[in-house]
Amino acid sequence: MEDRPKLLILYATQTGNALDAAERVAREAERRACLVKLLSMDEYDVSSLPYEGTVIFVVSTTGQGDTPDPMKVVFWRFLLQRHLSKDWLEGVCYGVFGLGDSGYQKYNFVAKKLDKRLSDLGAMAIVEKGLGDDQHPSGYEAALDPWMLSLWSMLNRINPKFFPHGLDFAIPDMKLVDQPKVQIAYHGDDKVDSQVPPNSDNLLDLKWIEIPMERARSMSRGKFTNVKNRPDCFLKMIKNQPLTRAGCGKDVRHFEFEFVSSAVEYQVGDVLEVLPGQNPSAVDAFIQRCNLDPDAFITVHHRDMDNHLLQSCTIAKVMSYFATAPHEKERLLYFCSPEGRDDLYQYNQKERRTVLEVLEDFPSVQMPFEWLVQLVPPLKTRAFSISSSPSAHPDQVHLTVNIVSWTTPFKRKRVGLCSMWLAKLDPERSIYIPAWFQKGSLHPPPPSLPLILIGPGTGCAPFHGFLEERAIQSESGVTAPVIFFFGCRSEEDDFLYRDFWLLHSQNGGVLSEAKGGGFFVAFSRDQPQKVYVQHKMRENGRRIWNLLSEGAAIYVAGSSTQMPSDVLSAFEDIVSKESELPKESAVRWLRALEKAGRYHVEAWS
Repeated sequence: MEDRPKLLILYATQTGNALDAAERVAREAERRACLVKLLSMDEYDVSSLPYEGTVIFVVSTTGQGDTPDPMKVVFWRFLLQRHLSKDWLEGVCYGVFGLGDSGYQKYNFVAKKLDKRLSDLGAMAIVEKGLGDDQHPSGYEAALDPWMLSLWSMLNRINPKFFPHGLDFAIPDMKLVDQPKVQIAYHGDDKVDSQVPPNSDNLLDLKWIEIPMERARSMSRGKFTNVKNRPDCFLKMIKNQPLTRAGCGKDVRHFEFEFVSSAVEYQVGDVLEVLPGQNPSAVDAFIQRCNLDPDAFITVHHRDMDNHLLQSCTIAKVMSYFATAPHEKERLLYFCSPEGRDDLYQYNQKERRTVLEVLEDFPSVQMPFEWLVQLVPPLKTRAFSISSSPSAHPDQVHLTVNIVSWTTPFKRKRVGLCSMWLAKLDPERSIYIPAWFQKGSLHPPPPSLPLILIGPGTGCAPFHGFLEERAIQSESGVTAPVIFFFGCRSEEDDFLYRDFWLLHSQNGGVLSEAKGGGFFVAFSRDQPQKVYVQHKMRENGRRIWNLLSEGAAIYVAGSSTQMPSDVLSAFEDIVSKESELPKESAVRWLRALEKAGRYHVEAWS
């Protein structure tokens, strides 16, 4: 048998998008009869890289230029080792595709630095790195499509054996949906009885939540490479308190939870990931639309397949196969074509249509349950900055959450699944919430470190915990000064935690002038001209510079759209003015501050 090369595709994903892109690259390669191996970076032995022929990397950038979890723990640290020579990867061909958001300052930073490091180690790029942008009208696929065409052409050029039938060959779509990757087994009533929990109010019955959750997540391997199957703990909500004035157009809540399973040790600055429940009415509607038996007890198994990637089709592709109405089939096939990519993005991502809504738009599509199980994505966890100090609230964890709602381009009302689910929970009911604790981007500061905090809106959440911690530390010793810049729309509508900040800015509190601190708030809409945190920063530039001169660390948290770059620009102006240095020198000084671990940013969209 002729020896054929195999294309290795390594991906690193934080939320699943890089996996989706990697699977698409793999699927398109296999349609051209190319042999493919697809792995997450945390499943691959990075020391084997020099022995590979051709490797494709698909990586996402998270937060402010952060490396996704499956890449940073082992893979990236290994590549950064100093003893690796400049010819360590000589003879290895590679391509890099990145997923990012140009709204962030460090757009696609991970893909760029991976591309440079591979080149520095002697590997040869066979295609220019691709940079997918979530801000593009067609999303990251606008860059992925032309990038793949270049990739196939270059692969064929360096080794025609990748495509034994030529680049024009493609496996027919009918074979792509021959059978799904999973199979469903139905069980009788005796099996059902043995699985019913004896008493849903008993804390011991948490296992009846854990077991099916772990099984469900194991069916979606790869989607959750950054999250353990079993939750770190289960939480019970004990407080659901509005922080904004009713009817003001915003709904921000303070949630308090207590541990009902094992307590977890966490630090200020950490992040809590919550797995929400689904809307019961949406579940009922989905069951009815798909003609499912709500009382059936089933188990789901992966099929044994030598070439499982060929079964990884897009939902539009599979729906087109099962559509019986000609006009529906034609529209779905159009969505699957390069010409329909922009319209598909507008139809799906921009409108945030649910799977149920898509199925209702194409009533002639009746997919087998196996395909529904495979194609419907599992619920994802939602990450929130923790707003409490474990020293101040033992056995509890608190969150500050904006209840998300918006209107789509076609005037559809949308709400955030997790935030709205939390908002509707009743603290009087025993509802167990699965949760995972993760290290955030804001490292807990020692009491001797002066702090400059900037957190408009819900960006104040981690700093609420910081100040609780610093207040407790001040009771037993001397603590360094803290100044905090907060911003909101209106003093009457959304001055989050007003009493808390004012309490700590008076009578020798950690934000008081007597302690060298300060609290400054910008109300953007309480006067004709807009006032934001960066304006208050410039007004207090001398105080900021004095603290920076004393070794202060900067912490910034909040919306990722424009705020982080505006705040950085304000710091550049302040450093330049107060130090009497050129703007270029101020920029370099702040970059050095970041490299020294004294400029931290945690931003979210």
